[in-house]
Amino acid sequence: MNDLSGILCVDKPLGMTSHDVVGRVRRVAGLRRVGHAGTLDPLATGVLLLALGRAARLIEYLVGHDKVYETTVRLGQTTATYDAEGNVLEERPFTHLILPQIEKALAQFRGNILQQPPLYSAIKQGGQPLYKLARQGKTEVERPYRPVTIHELTLLSWEPPLLSLRIGCSSGTYIRSLGYELGEALGCGGHLSSLRRLAVGDFGLETAVPLDTLTPDNITNYLLPPETAVRHLPRLDLPETAAADILQGKPIPQESEPFAELVRAYGPNGEFLGVVAAEDDQWRARKMFPAIP
Repeated sequence: MNDLSGILCVDKPLGMTSHDVVGRVRRVAGLRRVGHAGTLDPLATGVLLLALGRAARLIEYLVGHDKVYETTVRLGQTTATYDAEGNVLEERPFTHLILPQIEKALAQFRGNILQQPPLYSAIKQGGQPLYKLARQGKTEVERPYRPVTIHELTLLSWEPPLLSLRIGCSSGTYIRSLGYELGEALGCGGHLSSLRRLAVGDFGLETAVPLDTLTPDNITNYLLPPETAVRHLPRLDLPETAAADILQGKPIPQESEPFAELVRAYGPNGEFLGVVAAEDDQWRARKMFPAIP
């Protein structure tokens, strides 16, 4: 049995879907159990997190992190998909724009904002992804606005018609929508011409492996331990008896006030046991990782 397990930080290439990347890694690893956290569009490149083998049980802890992107917005054109993959719907003048106008427009998107997801997105409406409804010609679909946070929005360069930006944002932010809305705020329209994800939480490009680099012989060199997925959780060290009990699914008493609702637990020899939760003055098992015999 293939007991390969861990977290893989991939630098996704242009033109592939996240599912394509999963398929490639499955073939390289010789492993069926591979999942990804946080989808990237085919147009986008950069950090994509995958969980292999038993580590796939921790994939839920890889989602919900803040993200960092660099993107280029092509001003003067709107497209159906809000990016360069869609048909151009409208062209408007942009040559009159100057930096102070652009900076003023950017200011309204910083902080807590309400954002409408693109019509061409995987968000479901009545059980159907929006992009499928759009392809059926259903363009009047309700898309409720949702709150997101833009921590950073920095203008990197303005070389008409291309506006380059660095964006730090909360999970769930659509950069395509941001590009579209910025274009509307400037009165000229806009769409993304490129998008690169620099970081997901504390996973950055400096530790990301290009997909084409991976081979069956070297993939283990790039696999991070499964507990990497929960390194943002506080650590709880347990003595031998408590460690053995929690691994068997038995609740164990809390020795003091819980310092977090969820923690990553370790045994007396520093071995990763899994994720445990505080409940009714006890620690209860959530996702445990007993040693493989």
